[in-house]
Amino acid sequence: MPRRRWRIALLLGFGVVVNYLDRINVSVSRDALHDAFGISLIGFGYLSSAYNWTYAAMQVPSGMLLDHFGLKRVGRVSTFLWSVASFASAAATGLGSFLAARFLLGVGESPAFPGNAKALGYWFPESERSFPIAITDAAAKLSAGVGVPLLGVLLLRFGWRWSFASTGFISLFYFLLFYWVYRNPSEDRQLTEAERQFILQGGVQQEGRIAGRSRTSVGYLLRQKKVWGLALGWGGYNYTFFLVLTWLPSYLSISLHMDLLSSVLYTSIPWLVATLTDLAIGGWLVDTLLKRGWNPHRVRQTVLLCGTALGLGIIGAATAKTPASALFWISLSTGGLSAASPVAWTVPSLIAPRESVATIAGITNFSAQISALSAPIITGYLVTATHTFASAFVTAGLAILVGIAGYVFLLGRMEAIPEPE
Repeated sequence: MPRRRWRIALLLGFGVVVNYLDRINVSVSRDALHDAFGISLIGFGYLSSAYNWTYAAMQVPSGMLLDHFGLKRVGRVSTFLWSVASFASAAATGLGSFLAARFLLGVGESPAFPGNAKALGYWFPESERSFPIAITDAAAKLSAGVGVPLLGVLLLRFGWRWSFASTGFISLFYFLLFYWVYRNPSEDRQLTEAERQFILQGGVQQEGRIAGRSRTSVGYLLRQKKVWGLALGWGGYNYTFFLVLTWLPSYLSISLHMDLLSSVLYTSIPWLVATLTDLAIGGWLVDTLLKRGWNPHRVRQTVLLCGTALGLGIIGAATAKTPASALFWISLSTGGLSAASPVAWTVPSLIAPRESVATIAGITNFSAQISALSAPIITGYLVTATHTFASAFVTAGLAILVGIAGYVFLLGRMEAIPEPE
């Protein structure tokens, strides 16, 4: 069987790597930005979340735009915008212009994950959808695991402006690559008829013949408890994810007294563990079990709930006294959450009425981004008030408990929401 569909998965995965390089640059550059703009710990929390304000605000609109105009057109505009934003960050002359660049980055990158969910729903049958989603999801962890030390070394050698400029060049390269490569299955002239029939018979999301012809409104989707359950689950996951993404280097340097180079190198450990569990459990294992005839609902629900429950390991970091202990608990948490993450990203394509995948992904990712923008800010206040990260880690554990409740009591079975009458 030809495997052109896997080229799409790798393309989107590379886009996520680029996407997260743009995001983590701020966490690596805390000391340099403090010297440049004089920001406090609380100010750094707000600066870290600036991207997420516009990113969150654009989630539902970007999902609607994707479902109306299609991924190809919206994706080209968005990838160009985030390239511009990265260069603008490097050229910022003050805190105001730097914040404006981060706001623009949030707008540009907002269609990325809803668009990935939509594209993979078109290209992959249900029985093998978890692994391509794991590729795009694990790319975020790999980007943090590899990107943090690389950007740290680049910052130490050339300064923070070149660190941001480098992500701008990589983003521009991805814009050109996406423009050249991405097509929907119906538009791809190199897709063979055998592979086309394989993905159609496997249960893919059908492409609409007329743009925007879906009868499913945002209001109708917001009345569905499955959407709310998924939104709460994503929110719990993302709170811990962005706490670690934005504060881990600072935690290692402030609480465990590491120098900058050591902290960025140690930061890569939890993210490499997360990359492995994302691909091996959330991707390969789930698809393998489904192909062997296991019950799809039970497989996905087990991985989703057990992985999210392991995320509670973040509470163990509250009592850690050594780098080894702290990294064990944080790696356990990020590894478990990452194993569950591909399943969570599969759910929109499983429960969505026709041509509503990106809209559901946008609604639920909006909840996730509320957590993403809250985690850096709340952590900044808690660390400033208590002079320790313990309360920040406990707060993340509470957010995960809320997410588990959403999965259990509201999401339930991962089956399609009925079409509106």
